[in-house]
Amino acid sequence: MIESVATFQNADAAGEGTSIGHDWQRDLARAVRSSAELLRRLGLSESQFAGLLADVQTRSFPVLVPESFLARMQPGNPADPLLLQVLPRSEEQAQVDGFLSDAVGDLNARRAPGILQKYHGRVLLIAASACAVHCRYCFRREYPYSDEPRRLEDWDESLKTIADDSSVREVILSGGDPLILNDQRLEHLCRRLEAIPHIDRIRIHTRLPIVLPSRITDALLSLLTGLRPQVLVVVHANHAAEIQLDCRSSLQRLVQAGLPVLNQAVLLRGINDCVNSLEDLSTALMNIGVIPYYLHQLDRVSGTAHFEVPTSTGLSLVSELQARLPGYAVPRYVQEFPGATGKTPVA
Repeated sequence: MIESVATFQNADAAGEGTSIGHDWQRDLARAVRSSAELLRRLGLSESQFAGLLADVQTRSFPVLVPESFLARMQPGNPADPLLLQVLPRSEEQAQVDGFLSDAVGDLNARRAPGILQKYHGRVLLIAASACAVHCRYCFRREYPYSDEPRRLEDWDESLKTIADDSSVREVILSGGDPLILNDQRLEHLCRRLEAIPHIDRIRIHTRLPIVLPSRITDALLSLLTGLRPQVLVVVHANHAAEIQLDCRSSLQRLVQAGLPVLNQAVLLRGINDCVNSLEDLSTALMNIGVIPYYLHQLDRVSGTAHFEVPTSTGLSLVSELQARLPGYAVPRYVQEFPGATGKTPVA
């Protein structure tokens, strides 16, 4: 299960040294950590949700919302599309057939400590166990992060596995969120990957440029642009309202540094399941040089059934998008199936 940010930061500080004092980490420390505080800050009350709020927050997956993300929500609006992504609902407690703890087969794809391999030529590293936001539809909300490497020396076996397999050309840093690592830990991991001759690309899957834009610092850009392997950054935004203010600036900084930046969105009921929302998202991304890469059908993880949109609706929405936007601005509508050799187009 996803570890608390406080737990992760304590472990981080006990390793190569604390990174307390950097602006992005202060911003993370100030994140909202309760439904009551989140609603109070937005001028909302529980009564406006007609009894649909979760009665209790589980310790394993509590509220976590950075101030920057909160600032982009509309006060007084219980249907705000950013709020609905992070506010616990009572539906999360429902047991629904077909919704599983490991819906995408991560555990069966585990090749070595911290390494998942589902597709030829690339592996995924669970580089961190924490995130800067807790999205209620998270597909790894029940992943056993405690079983994965934590200290830098714990990565030795995993990196040797990669070094010994010349068919692996690309490494995906994921988690959790790899950018939750401080610069020293992130650089150490990247440099060790850089030293493996057959690694051509390092792909970073991250939501931090969206929810914690202050993480995009000069030092981070220097690291990512100074590596031998090509670095690609794949971010995750679901609604155009996310691509505002400091988030927009952080994405522009990544693009202007010369890094390919792509976006993955998830099709979510009540949040972006209309053509206007999806068109606005693609347009907002393209206008700052971010490529709309994937639109994911929801992974059927326990506690997320209330977010699911029928694939028939998704197909209609993509068809409408194709009539409104140039081809390069229409994301591929895909779904992940355990054991498949790649993302599967929804048809």
